Amino acid sequence: MHLHDVWFVLIAVLWTGYFFLEGFDFGVGVLTRLLARDRPERRVLINTIGPVWDGNEVWLLTAGGATFAAFPDWYATLFSGFYLPLLVILVCLIVRGVAFEYRAKRTDERWQTTWERAIFWTSLIPAFLWGVAFANIVHGVAIDRSGEYTGQVWDLFGPYALLGGLVTLSLFTFHGAVFASLKTLGDIRARARRFATGAGAVTAVLAVGFLAWTQGDGGDAASLAAAIVAVLALLGALGANLRGREGWAFALSGVTVVAVVATLFLTLFPDVMPSSLDPAWSLTVENASSTPYTLKIMTWCAGIAAPLVVLYQGWTYWVFRKRIGTQHIAEAH
Repeated sequence: MHLHDVWFVLIAVLWTGYFFLEGFDFGVGVLTRLLARDRPERRVLINTIGPVWDGNEVWLLTAGGATFAAFPDWYATLFSGFYLPLLVILVCLIVRGVAFEYRAKRTDERWQTTWERAIFWTSLIPAFLWGVAFANIVHGVAIDRSGEYTGQVWDLFGPYALLGGLVTLSLFTFHGAVFASLKTLGDIRARARRFATGAGAVTAVLAVGFLAWTQGDGGDAASLAAAIVAVLALLGALGANLRGREGWAFALSGVTVVAVVATLFLTLFPDVMPSSLDPAWSLTVENASSTPYTLKIMTWCAGIAAPLVVLYQGWTYWVFRKRIGTQHIAEAH
């Protein structure tokens, strides 16, 4: 295996980690309007992700940086061609971070309501747009012989891409509902489980259609195996949620996220951005990669830094592992 193949796998792992962690993060943000009935319950949901949401975004920064360094042509075509959707995602992530930090700075009702709505919308929109972006990457876009995207922004919102966006939105919402039931106490915990049942059923219908379309569009035996794992894990998560096995439900919903992302990257390989104009113009792991020397240096750096980051983030989740409820929310002063 060449180093450019290794780095394709590593970038896939980084995106998988990001969607696993930020997935339930986005889902909880969506649930602040769909599940919570009052401000204390919204504060409970926000507090379940309060200590970890910013650490989850480290995976996105690392994935983007690794793509820039390992596959500069992929990075250039992706970020120029998908400029507007990625800009919207970036603005949402900035506003979302500000909302978490500034929501409680004042006790004014309008102030807090505004920031809570911002958390909802800046969780929902990226959850949808990430699915749109990756569906386009896998399906192929209009790339010419020089590696430039020649399509229009509305070309990125075809039926397959929109279905991909609905899948990630529903899957992340389900993942977040399962996480909320795992991390909360009282009535909100029971309602999170009931919500997860409905969200999981919707996700199952959408995911089966999307994965079948993906497989028919260019999948192989490996991507088919990953798709089957995704469907089985999703059904298992639904069953565990119905039985009240919240830990298993969350683990299996996480496996679903991992398997869906694996399906996309397995379908994509050895391309990194297929051209819908001419397959010969597609960007591949070979023609879009950096020099072997660059990849070698990156491999050494990643081998040293990555385990430290994983250990630190794992420790953070362990420290903040306990459940919380409205009884733990202090009165506003």
